[in-house]
Amino acid sequence: MAGPDAASLKKHRRHSTEVHRDFAAQVPEYHRRQSISVNKQPDGVDASISLSEFWAGVAIQEESDNSLKVGVAIHDGTYSIDFAVHRISLDDKAGNGNDWIADHIISEFFAYRKEHLCKILGAGVTLDLFKKSPTLCSRLWSELDIVPFVLESNPLLPIKQAQAHKRPIAVDEIADSAARKCLTYFAPTKQPRLSINYQNQVEVDLAGMIQLTTLEQYEKSVREPTWRAVQKHIKDVKDRNLRVAFFSATPQGGGVALMRHALLRFLTQQGVNVEWFVPKPRPDVFRITKTNHNILQGAVPPDVHATDEQLGKIKDWITENAVRFWLSGDGPLNKPEDGGADVIIIDDPQMPELIPIAKREAPNRPIIFRCHIEVRDDLVLKDGSAAQHVWRNMWSSIKQADIFLSHPVRSFVPPDVRKETLGWLPATTDWLDGLNKPMDKWDLQYYFHVLRQACMSQNLPQLAYPERGYFTQVARFDPSKGIPDVIKGYARYRELHKNKPTEQTHQLVICGHSSIDDPDGSAIYDQTMDTIKEHHSDIADDIVVVRLGPSDQILNAIMSLCTVALQLSTREGFEVKVSEALHKGKPIIATLAGGIPLQVEDGKSGYLVERGDHEAVAKHLYDLVTDTDLYQKMSDYAKHHVSDEVHTVGNALSWMFLASSVAGGKSLQPNERWINDLAREAANEPYKDGEPRLPRHLST
Repeated sequence: MAGPDAASLKKHRRHSTEVHRDFAAQVPEYHRRQSISVNKQPDGVDASISLSEFWAGVAIQEESDNSLKVGVAIHDGTYSIDFAVHRISLDDKAGNGNDWIADHIISEFFAYRKEHLCKILGAGVTLDLFKKSPTLCSRLWSELDIVPFVLESNPLLPIKQAQAHKRPIAVDEIADSAARKCLTYFAPTKQPRLSINYQNQVEVDLAGMIQLTTLEQYEKSVREPTWRAVQKHIKDVKDRNLRVAFFSATPQGGGVALMRHALLRFLTQQGVNVEWFVPKPRPDVFRITKTNHNILQGAVPPDVHATDEQLGKIKDWITENAVRFWLSGDGPLNKPEDGGADVIIIDDPQMPELIPIAKREAPNRPIIFRCHIEVRDDLVLKDGSAAQHVWRNMWSSIKQADIFLSHPVRSFVPPDVRKETLGWLPATTDWLDGLNKPMDKWDLQYYFHVLRQACMSQNLPQLAYPERGYFTQVARFDPSKGIPDVIKGYARYRELHKNKPTEQTHQLVICGHSSIDDPDGSAIYDQTMDTIKEHHSDIADDIVVVRLGPSDQILNAIMSLCTVALQLSTREGFEVKVSEALHKGKPIIATLAGGIPLQVEDGKSGYLVERGDHEAVAKHLYDLVTDTDLYQKMSDYAKHHVSDEVHTVGNALSWMFLASSVAGGKSLQPNERWINDLAREAANEPYKDGEPRLPRHLST
């Protein structure tokens, strides 16, 4: 997304503002030359360019002559370094949109970053400015990749001090204070801090202080029938004043957490009373729950078992958290008539022990359990197996839930689950968040420099992009993600290109985040590095294997500029990374594992291969990099055939339908149907021919 050109900036300033004080910080001539070089790059990004990292504050003051003073302050993380004050006439409607205040501020930031070769990470926006300019925050996020914080004006310290001395408050002082306040909400990782309150409730986007999106953006991100349907179910939930509570194991790091942040962001903007709670983390318990996860998937040696003592630790952990946080005061597990939640959703197979606790408190309150992992029915049916032991322990609690939700893969659901309680619900992603939003070249360049620094600090090979293309698998370092197959498939691709110079071949990037409930990451990473060193030393310099920090945008950048995406999982739940790649127009090569085949149209948007078929992976990689017409055709198809079901709005449609259908004495029996279909039909918006949706026949 390109910013305004120099001519439009000049025109906008001439017609819209009277400059009181422009930015005064001087730019070294060397930096100016670098900036010119960056802007002239025709293709790709230059990861060698380092951008200074700043924060900003923005404030307004209304003047008596029907104008506004706009103050912008810049902070380098230690001290304020620059500011500007402009006057905007309220009679002047110049600009490229209705929100001309936002037009002006956005243009100032575009100009400042180009002039000063910088990246602005966050901006404090005063509440009165947010009210006056309703699109500013969402545009800071979508156009400039700036995290916007909406700040109450009165807590800003300089204002209080000024009021105490009865002196006028300058708009640049307010902006400066907003910048410093914004900075305090960033962690040392340069990411916004998580906020967890006294009930261990996840306060998404710092309890709404961060404003990334508008409802208009969500509406434009889906097809009309989806939007009409979700609005009908949201209205019912709001009209009945229902309280909906989600529970999962962690607030950040995995797919469940990503979905919940996105879902609550959307529903909170809609005015729905929805909450999300997590337990206090315990590393020893996470080791047990991760082992159980691997046992149920068959991703561990046969001699690995969970003992009764270990399973008891999980139960004690959940009980302790329930009593301490969720059954006291206005806790969500209290009876609905005492202020507790009307609907309880256990969104994690690590927490089924919460179900009997909630049922004891309110036997008639509906509980929905969602299982997002593969539970191999062949293993749980085997007498004496480790999987059977783990499943029976879990099932003793899960069977008390009213609805059992699963990824739409029948083999994931053990026969114990009653047909009438079973519904299909896939994982989802969000097209407006940091993982998926479009980013312009300036921001892509910044994140590629971050990647370059991460590789240098870990003594890893460097990515040669844009001189060379690359393939990528973006996933956690997990035993079921098929990382050895990714490496073998790439090695075979290089053999097919053995007569080409190295610089004419593609590199490989394997990367992902970590999560606090995933202790396998380090071990799998070490195994991967050992495999490359021992068996593929000839191409080791072209394989970048890196564990990255918590920034979503760096994964977005890597996926945005790759040639082909890979997802060669051996065991999988749904893996919505597949749809994320397709949404960007990236052909994908993926395995016939779990819910992956539901997302890929073989031969149209990508290729599906058998697990371990390195030859097929290599052939498809070879074809996609050598046949330009094939690549473009597949890319175009992928971009335009992703269902609304895998986006936050489609996810909200299913959850709001479920809450509306089970709360207040109502009941619902999904009977092995897709929740999305039931929700659309209940809203009188059934699917019509030609509307993209995930294939239904593969779930049966």
